[in-house]
Amino acid sequence: MQHNHTTTSKGGDLLLTGAAGNLGRVLNGPLAALCGDDERYAALRLSDRVELGGGSLQGVYRPCDLADAAAVIELLRGVSAVVHMGGISMEGPFEPICDANIRGVVNLYEACRLNGCRRVVFASSNHVTGCYPRYQHIGPSDPFRPDGYYGASKLFGEGLASMYFDRYGVETVCLRLGSVTREPEDARALATWLSHSDFIALVKAALTASDVGCLTVYGVSNNEGRWWNSEGWARIGYQPQDFSLPWVEQISAKRFEPGSAMERLQGGSFLGIGPFDPR
Repeated sequence: MQHNHTTTSKGGDLLLTGAAGNLGRVLNGPLAALCGDDERYAALRLSDRVELGGGSLQGVYRPCDLADAAAVIELLRGVSAVVHMGGISMEGPFEPICDANIRGVVNLYEACRLNGCRRVVFASSNHVTGCYPRYQHIGPSDPFRPDGYYGASKLFGEGLASMYFDRYGVETVCLRLGSVTREPEDARALATWLSHSDFIALVKAALTASDVGCLTVYGVSNNEGRWWNSEGWARIGYQPQDFSLPWVEQISAKRFEPGSAMERLQGGSFLGIGPFDPR
């Protein structure tokens, strides 16, 4: 089913969920500046279920628990596009992840449909494919292999994004983010690191590119030996500028236990969390 529509509804707000989190704080200033420069966005709207803290964040704060469907519908009123960084970002027991990452994303997309919001930039994760062996070069077209409840929840979000585009025309760029840190922190990050500046450029590209449909791309810097390909980057105009090589000597020895799943597979530390046996 094909849809012909504009990227966003003119003049609405840009919503950033998860604004109190680490990634939300990295994006806050650049997205506020984008709203000032781009006539499609009236203002930056910030949301989280916790207090933002501090006075340095730019935007109008609207607290909301994504698991509250009625509250999310109200949150999306007057919103043209969403950068969705909200939810649980670590592996853990299923029920909290279900509330935040599954029920929450259902509520978000349904609120987009009801309010006419036409673009979502969705923070998916490399953990959707975390059970692939390290050093195997893969891309968005390869079969999924999630490494836990968190990765599976992000896979659900990607599937929901596909359905909401095919049925209702809500466009999404799903970003399978790597290790978004100021500097690469361990040997795994030599392949998976996504610098703050490349992360900002990736989100802005995903937000402003036209006619993306439902697209999945990996979010990673231009690291030598990265495990994920560049499929979809040209479509949104993303070209990473940073790379992890300058840190190789100081972090190459920071490895997981030899022979462990954390060392063998792409998901790293998430493969050392769980199982979660209630007994």
